Amino acid sequence: MGKILQPSRSSERDEGKRALASALRILTRRDRSVADLTARLKDKGICDTLVEETVACLVESGYLDDRRFARQWCESAIRNGRGYGPRLRLDLARQGVPAEIVADLLASLAVEYDEMETLTALLSRKFSGFDPVSASDREKRRVMQYLQRRGFSPAVIFQAFREAEVFQE
Repeated sequence: MGKILQPSRSSERDEGKRALASALRILTRRDRSVADLTARLKDKGICDTLVEETVACLVESGYLDDRRFARQWCESAIRNGRGYGPRLRLDLARQGVPAEIVADLLASLAVEYDEMETLTALLSRKFSGFDPVSASDREKRRVMQYLQRRGFSPAVIFQAFREAEVFQE
């Protein structure tokens, strides 16, 4: 029978360098969550122990931070009208951000970004010609469903519609 070859120290170091280089290349494009980077490294065929070591090294050195990633991602989503509140919670959960980080972050963002102001800005940008007074029920439903899919609460949407009606009178 043949001998089982043990990997040499140099090949282990080379694999470690390859894992770190891959991780840094992934992170140069944009910030990622720990779970996302872990999955991407595993998809590249890097063994689990090297992935764990690489991720731990990046977290320790500050290159990888779920809080920073989640804050940047949420602020971008709010500014660009991609989401608010529950939608952000769902999207961050899909990206593997821990629930306690998401809860803390959404609480602080609710203070920084008022839901009504954010909704009003999105309405004026996305639906500039929309007028709740003259709009058909079908069009109101379409706009409301769009806003609900973005995570805005029905109460705030109705309030924005009512304020637009009062403003026109």
